[in-house]
Order: sequence, then structure tokens, then C-alpha cells
Amino acid sequence: MGFKDSLDSQKDFGWEMRFIRKEPIYYANGRIIPPSVYKKWIENANMGEIDSKKYKAITVRRTDLKALPTSASFYRDPKRPGEGFPFDYNQNSAYHINLPLFVSHLSKDKRWAFVRGSYTFGWIKVKDIALVSQDFIKQFQNGSYAMTVKDNLKLYNRSNRVISPVKLGALFPIAQDKKHYLVAKRNAKGQAELEKVAVKNPNIIAKKPLAFTAKNVAVIAKEFYAEPYGWGESYECRDCSATTRDFFGVFGIFLRRNSSKQAKDGDSISLTGLTKTQKKRKIIQEAKPFRSLLYVPGHVALYLGKYKGEPVIMHTYWGIRKNDGSKLVTGRTIITTTEPGKERSDAKERSKLINTLKSIVNF
Repeated sequence: MGFKDSLDSQKDFGWEMRFIRKEPIYYANGRIIPPSVYKKWIENANMGEIDSKKYKAITVRRTDLKALPTSASFYRDPKRPGEGFPFDYNQNSAYHINLPLFVSHLSKDKRWAFVRGSYTFGWIKVKDIALVSQDFIKQFQNGSYAMTVKDNLKLYNRSNRVISPVKLGALFPIAQDKKHYLVAKRNAKGQAELEKVAVKNPNIIAKKPLAFTAKNVAVIAKEFYAEPYGWGESYECRDCSATTRDFFGVFGIFLRRNSSKQAKDGDSISLTGLTKTQKKRKIIQEAKPFRSLLYVPGHVALYLGKYKGEPVIMHTYWGIRKNDGSKLVTGRTIITTTEPGKERSDAKERSKLINTLKSIVNF
């Protein structure tokens, strides 16, 4: 872990500008967003000032990361399958509390900061971050860390007010007394200060990394089961790659933000060109229970093992493609075989997960 010194140059940098200029974008109610609106968002992004600030900062609460400096949502045509709500293309990702950041520059209205964290970049509200000093960094990076191993917690201040939701995988330095944990807070000047927090139930947090044992992987995996689908981690939920990232993170394995990058974070074994039966056999032979991902462009799943001769996976899945092009929405984290929807006559065979899987990714 650490504080970023510069903004990485990536081939997908600026995708949001190209995205909204390529074809119409829409409000959630299906109305087209006029250029006069989204041009103001682009102007507010102030991209001519990129890398002009080079501040080091940290999140002081769990917060959404936006593609453009606005809280507004934008969608592709909701009449098209797989578009419209909840696929808000302004929802880039979300950051845990206590996440170190590099600040490139500020929006023109000074309400947003363009930042880079450990796994992606985008716009974050200025009020949700605090600037850090070298002294703060030294205290924060004390070499002893714990991560939350229980999902959907809340952090309260001394006035019993909720400071932030806390999701499984959030990191906290362990205080010198070994009884408290450290959390960043923002003072009146926008600077970061460390505050000690107590944990009433010791079972909700564990020293990082957690031992990779059968008991621990089962306990952690159970925390994700049945969580509603959250595109880009919206509504304090997760999408497929956020689930796999937070699962592996507890065990000290770092994954990047989206499925395509996670497919490159481990050792890849191709499934291309194999029949359905050959794929299943290869998965069972080559994949490691709770240590492997199954990847198809746009989706990633955690391999759990074999049950009744079938490979079984846990994945945060939006839905099953039907013959008419629509989807049977599952909209949550589920445990299935590699053929979810197999029992349905209206499930589109070519689109079944087993037929689209491209690779096994081992860690």
C-alpha cells in the first residue's frame, strides 16, 4: 500500500469524454441529455490542469468515484437490452475509507478532485478526502494493518453519528496499544488527522493478511452471498469485479478494478476453442478452489470447487440472457454452476456463461 506520486498514463484515459460524444446519453427516465448539459460537466473537469496539484490525500469515508465531476447519472438508451438503469456510466467505482490517493487537480467549481487510488482513477468529492503530510504518512504506514472481515458495518463518532459505511476489505492501521485502530479524519483546514477507533466485536476485523484456510475462505465468501448487484459499486453494493477484489484483498492478494485487468493479475489458462464438456473438465483439473477466477470479457467469477461433477462458482451476476435478447435478472451475488439458467428453455444457449468463458486465472 502507499501514496501515489503521479497519475498513470493509461490507454483508457479519457474514455468518458469519448463515451458521451459517441452517441446520445440518457437520464434514468429515458430522456436524452442535451449537449448543453454534458458540455458543462466536461468544462468543469478542467482537464487542462491535469497533474497541476500533485497532492497526496486519503479518503475519510467510503465514497463514490465518478467518471465526470458531477453527481448526475447518465445511461445509454434504456430501450436497448442491458442498458438504462442501473448501468450508470458516471459511476466509475467506489473507494473504501482510509484509502491513500494522489490528487491530480481540482474541478473548476472546486467541489471535486481528480484522483488516482490503488486500482482506478476518477472524480471524488473534495469533502470526502483530506490532504496528508509526511508526518501523517509516517504514522499511517506503521507496518501493522487490519482489514474488516464483516460486511456492511458503520463507523460512529463519539456523538454516535455515522461517519461512514464500512465494507469488507477496508484497511485500518493498528494503533501502538494493539487495542485500537486508526482512521483518517478531515479537520477544518482540509488536512488529515488520525483518530483512534475502538471495535466492540473483535470478530469483525482481522490482522492483514488473513490466513488462507478452509474456515476463513468460507467465512469471507459467505459475507458476499446474496448481496444486491451494484454497478460500479453503486448503492454501497458491489459488481462482479468488486466482489472478487474484496474477497482476495483480505488474504493479501491485490486485484485491479475491472474484470479485464483482473484476468491479467494472475496466471492465465486459456479455455478458448474448447467444447462445453472440455471446458468443465479443464476447470476442474486446473482451477484452484477459492484461488482461481473464471473470466469472460465483462464478467468474472470466483471458482469454489466441484459439486456432483460440475464446477461451481460464486459471482455477482446481473442476469441470464434469454432467446428474445432480454435478461432474466438475478441482480445479486449467487452460487451456481457454470451454466446458470440451464433449467430454462428460454435461456440463450450461445450466451450461457460456460460457452463464453475465455480463461482460468490462478493465484
